[in-house]
Amino acid sequence: MTEKAFEPAPLGRITLANHLVMAPMTRSRAPGNVPNAMMAEYYRQRATAGLIITEGTAPAPEGLGYARIPGLFSTEQVRGWRLTTDAVHEAGGHIFVQLMHVGRVFHELNLPEGTQGVAPSAIPAGGRIWTDQEQLQPMGAPKTLSATELTQVRDQFVRSAQLAIEAGFDGIELHGANGYLLEQFLHPRSNQRTDAYGGSVRNRARFVLEVARGVADTIGADRTGIRLSPWSTANDLTHYPEIDEAYGYLAEELQTLGIVYVHLVDHSRLAGLASAGTTAKLIRDTFANTVIHSGNYTTLPEIEQTLADPRPALVAMARPFIANPDLVERLRLGLPLAAPDPATFYAPGPTGLADGYTDYPLAATADR
Repeated sequence: MTEKAFEPAPLGRITLANHLVMAPMTRSRAPGNVPNAMMAEYYRQRATAGLIITEGTAPAPEGLGYARIPGLFSTEQVRGWRLTTDAVHEAGGHIFVQLMHVGRVFHELNLPEGTQGVAPSAIPAGGRIWTDQEQLQPMGAPKTLSATELTQVRDQFVRSAQLAIEAGFDGIELHGANGYLLEQFLHPRSNQRTDAYGGSVRNRARFVLEVARGVADTIGADRTGIRLSPWSTANDLTHYPEIDEAYGYLAEELQTLGIVYVHLVDHSRLAGLASAGTTAKLIRDTFANTVIHSGNYTTLPEIEQTLADPRPALVAMARPFIANPDLVERLRLGLPLAAPDPATFYAPGPTGLADGYTDYPLAATADR
């Protein structure tokens, strides 16, 4: 019997070649924040994934935050991303861009000159962040977004989504996870506002839903997804009592909007948190469109177990795709997976940016 993982999968207005997704992963290979030909080759090599979701891509200059991450708010960036979308489509793949505004997760040296970091509230994130100029530095101090500026940021997301379609992407994923701007609004630790965007669960979800609605209304709900990570403590967030209430409400409203998928980071798989499994089930039971499941999947049997659920689902993998550009074929044939080199996840090796990026061999080549 054919494994479901390798069967075609409908997703909005497109049909994916299989149920396997390359998850978004920051790789820091865009000097000047402009996508380039080497990035196009990296994604082309992995185009046998049913869907590729790009690394986090800033919808505005204030959203950059990290060293060497790409943006999607200028004509030059649209041209740069077109190299990638053309390469992936020519190889038979599909690709969404993940729009990631870092919010309070930044350092000033990683932002364009004259740009200031922003957040729901003026509360710096704990921890340090890499800068190419001064190596690890404490996170920057963000300014609180005013109500007027919130409208501007929403419009930046919408405009970036429009540019994504111009650049040839099949759709966009809003990064509402991992402690970045959208999740900062959802979370009471980072959102201590007293206006209509703070306080209650519904108020804290308001900005996320306004952004999702604006993007869906502009490019189509069938080309709009979102990534969520209940129970994550990334970027100085914590667990809080009303997580189920918050994500149950959010899932209900996202279903009303009709967006094409929720990309769910399941910490019951990542960290063994039983409570996280309850929240994940609540989201799956509430959101009826496609759920992309993410959570340290590495073997075909565990992928098939998740896909056995009759509800529409895909399975995303991250690090296995770094060292295995032919990951889909290796899983299909039961071949061993190569291990990636963590030292080159975010930085070039001794001979350049391609090290640990586009130089991982195919299984057939590696076995020679």
